[in-house]
Amino acid sequence: MNNHSLSRVPRKAPRPKRSGKAGLPAGSLVHLGERKTERAAIALIEYRPDGLDEKHFDSLAACRASETTGGKLWLNVHGLHEPEVMGEIGRRFKLHPLVLEDILNTDQRPKLDDYGDYLFLVARFFDYDPATLTVTSEQVSFVIGQDVVLTFQERSTGSFDPVREWLRQDKGRIRQLGTDYLAYALLDLLVDRYFTVLEQVGERTEQLEEDLMAKPDAAQLHTLHLLKRETLVLRRAIWPLREVINTLVRNEARFFTPETQLYLRDIYDHTVHLIESLEAIRDLIAGMLDIYLSSISNRVNEEVRALTVVALIFMPATLISGIFGMNFHSMPLLDNPAGFLFAIGLMIGVAGTIGFIFWRRRWIS
Repeated sequence: MNNHSLSRVPRKAPRPKRSGKAGLPAGSLVHLGERKTERAAIALIEYRPDGLDEKHFDSLAACRASETTGGKLWLNVHGLHEPEVMGEIGRRFKLHPLVLEDILNTDQRPKLDDYGDYLFLVARFFDYDPATLTVTSEQVSFVIGQDVVLTFQERSTGSFDPVREWLRQDKGRIRQLGTDYLAYALLDLLVDRYFTVLEQVGERTEQLEEDLMAKPDAAQLHTLHLLKRETLVLRRAIWPLREVINTLVRNEARFFTPETQLYLRDIYDHTVHLIESLEAIRDLIAGMLDIYLSSISNRVNEEVRALTVVALIFMPATLISGIFGMNFHSMPLLDNPAGFLFAIGLMIGVAGTIGFIFWRRRWIS
């Protein structure tokens, strides 16, 4: 990557400003974050072991008119910038106002809250752009209750499409098991996305290490700082997510059966693996920064040594010419026709002797 391409790296999106809610009561429905879709879209899947019904709503009226038949529900919402949509869903499923407030605030850290009748979980999806070396994320919120799972995304990314296909085609045991297994499947897809992003960041880091060992330059230092910043963003999301999954495994037997908790343990193991991989990448980046600084320091030392050698070789010549250039009437060889050649020969001889000594000591090659 050259300097010109680095100059075009886009700035990260600004953080949501919480000042927009200053002075409002707790639980006020105000969207904080970037608007990532034109309008909210609602999709409802009601499934049973023998089939499923799938509905899509493009208006609040259609959502209000929809009735369920007692199956297991998965409601997914794309677009969080319409508070009235969140308000309607909150009334329909009896969600606490603080839950709706946290869903609309898209700068939440991963967390898990127990509201008695349901669990509220916040996580983040990540994507990596190899062209700009930046990591982008979006908030995903889960409400996990008895026979119902609600998911809220900032935009339609297709991240949960594999689970939809499993439900439509009745693959595996997802229809036969409860919504706790559906929640596990969604969380498993989310964690798998972290592996994809970490692999891409790791490959770019290893490539940068090879380039750095060959010939370090300022562009590579800029890339190092970009990678370091993005790994910090990932770290802030993965560490809390591990604690969230650990809490689900240990303390949430009301919403997850023992069989599903075994699957959650597998997700927990994956998060531990993610943290280990991320820390290894961060250590590699820190080591490369030391390598870069050492390489630059060695390069400066070599250049200073080369200049010192040149100065020492020509310093005797300067001394000799200065001596013979003094304005005295009586000086050795002043009137000798061979005096000039003698001075030049003396200069060359001394310079050659010094150069030979430096060569023997391997100061010059």
